[in-house]
Amino acid sequence: EIPDFLTEEECKLIVHLAQLKGLQKSQILPTDDYEEAMEMIEISQMDIFNLLDHNQDGQLQLKEVLTHTRLGNGRWMTPENIREMYSAVKADPDGNGVLSLEEFKQLNIRDFHKYMGSQKVKMSDLVRNSQHTWLYQGEGAHQVMRAIRQRVMRLTRLPPEIVEHSEPLQVVRYDQGGHYHAHMDSGPVFPETACSHTKLVANESAPFETSCRYVTVLFYLNNVTGGGETVFPIADNRTYEEMSLIQNDIDLRDTRKNCDKGNLRVKPQQGTAVFWYNYLSDGEGWVGELDDFALHGGCLVTQGTKWIANN
Repeated sequence: EIPDFLTEEECKLIVHLAQLKGLQKSQILPTDDYEEAMEMIEISQMDIFNLLDHNQDGQLQLKEVLTHTRLGNGRWMTPENIREMYSAVKADPDGNGVLSLEEFKQLNIRDFHKYMGSQKVKMSDLVRNSQHTWLYQGEGAHQVMRAIRQRVMRLTRLPPEIVEHSEPLQVVRYDQGGHYHAHMDSGPVFPETACSHTKLVANESAPFETSCRYVTVLFYLNNVTGGGETVFPIADNRTYEEMSLIQNDIDLRDTRKNCDKGNLRVKPQQGTAVFWYNYLSDGEGWVGELDDFALHGGCLVTQGTKWIANN
């Protein structure tokens, strides 16, 4: 956390430039493209079951499904949502909230997609409820935008080539009721995925893009009247266990309900920057595995508006 990394005038300029460019609703993955994209990946029903079955006991508990589920319409899933879906597609005949391998084999995965597509989703139900735009910081950009990029280079000590060829500055507006459930800013890279910020030199046939941010620098552009903290739910935990994120129907990733249970919360203060690594070092000076403790989210804005920028 770095207070006064940006001046008040710089913060106001970034907001002004974003408003001039225009903001759009933030989306996780468009519903219309989801089923088509899934068909491009060769994965069997058994593969899906094994992926979800975290403890490999041959049964899918509710929290196992929740831990891995972020469906195509961007809806944040809760235990109640999962139970409703099971009932609608007749996935759980005995109603115990657990799917056996035999029960799962009887399912038509398309029925899940059709069910989700038929559900009306409110903005408050989405994984991310915000608006955003991207601001260019390279040659020809406003001098303040270029100066901020130079400041980020000095802060991160990354080679200029890395910073200059990374993504533009993302500016995000959260109105009252806005949030972003806990997530990782980066993801694992597989042969069928391309890093979004290097896609110009990546495999053009890759059906999915994944973010490959080595570090994140987040800027608070205004003082928020109520809520809007950045939460790191498991920061400073000694160990990481994915299934421990959900206990007794309490999901630590849920920033609308459970931000107060997170280990670390950073209050938005205009001009403050927050800087963290998304990857561990491999011990030889190269990027290693994802740092699971970098899980973070944007808490519910209870009053006023929140403006941030990040790259």
